[in-house]
Amino acid sequence: MTEFSFQLLAKDPNTAARRGQFSTAHGVVQTPVFMSVGTFGAVRTMAHEDLEACGTQIILGNTYHLFLRPGPKVIREIGGYHKFISWDKPILTDSGGFQVFSLPHQREISEKGVQFKSYIDNAYKFLSPEVAVEFQENLGSDIMMALDVCVPSTSDYEVAVAAMERTHRWAKRSHAARRRSDNAIFGIVQGAIFENLREESAQALAEMNFHGYSVGGLAVGETEEERDHFTKYTARLLPENKPRYLMGVGTPTDIVKAVSAGIDMFDCIIPTNHARQGVAYTFSGKVKLRRTHYATDADPIDTNCECLACRRYSRAHLHQLTKSEEPSGWRLISFHNTWFYEKLMLKMRNAIEAGTFSQFQKAFLDAYEE
Repeated sequence: MTEFSFQLLAKDPNTAARRGQFSTAHGVVQTPVFMSVGTFGAVRTMAHEDLEACGTQIILGNTYHLFLRPGPKVIREIGGYHKFISWDKPILTDSGGFQVFSLPHQREISEKGVQFKSYIDNAYKFLSPEVAVEFQENLGSDIMMALDVCVPSTSDYEVAVAAMERTHRWAKRSHAARRRSDNAIFGIVQGAIFENLREESAQALAEMNFHGYSVGGLAVGETEEERDHFTKYTARLLPENKPRYLMGVGTPTDIVKAVSAGIDMFDCIIPTNHARQGVAYTFSGKVKLRRTHYATDADPIDTNCECLACRRYSRAHLHQLTKSEEPSGWRLISFHNTWFYEKLMLKMRNAIEAGTFSQFQKAFLDAYEE
């Protein structure tokens, strides 16, 4: 079995942008990378063949939902998550912490872990650092996340301190619970929007020698300016020889700015979630296909795009499908958006290698502002 490793291949001379790759038991992933979110074992409306056609390198599985259904027993008996969903490329799984902590009236937190009520049958379940690691190892995840305590980024200082300190204690327990050596485990930096806490958290986790580090606790209440600042502030605190993952972010502009700050990995539901709203992304900005003036537009979403949707279908047709809430429209726009995100990551990787990322960033952000 291939053990996880990360290589830094190039750095942009004018920003903190990095070009790298990491190796897993199920393949090599080029960074910066966007990970499509497969909450229930599938990326919404997208078949695996669609993802492969778009160039998707790695998908994300959700521990919380998979823990509840189909559950540990089924996954274990079938032989792991890759086999269960017929996906032979890398998979990252989150710890389930974000979902559990977003249920304030249906969970009880202690130092041992979290007891929460299942939305499926109202039965109480228990998730701890040890349980989260054991389940992710049963899944066969290429990258696991340590269970953390996620609080709103706007939390009071005392709340942020308590969450961060428990996150560190749980991180140690997560490390100690590992039984497999063929996958990686990442620690999650917390600290809300307090610089001194971000510094303390990054240092504490770096001393635990995780395979990689996630910037957690952002995109949960802070302003865009605060998110940009703390992404950049936290990224520079993390070890240079380990991958850096900004969790749950985001829009194309968020991603470009975060790559400039030194982030390597991203995940978000935006490509498929916004597709359902009729929003398509291009290198010239958003196309909001629900708008009336697209009803007679014979052009594709993007005349420069070669994806399935743009090769064959018009904006007028996609407008009709979207307004009619026809699932095939969601699928086509999701395909386009996923294709776009993959091409965006490729363009950034190429720009970093060429030493021209700062020029790419300016041109891209200017196009979106217009």
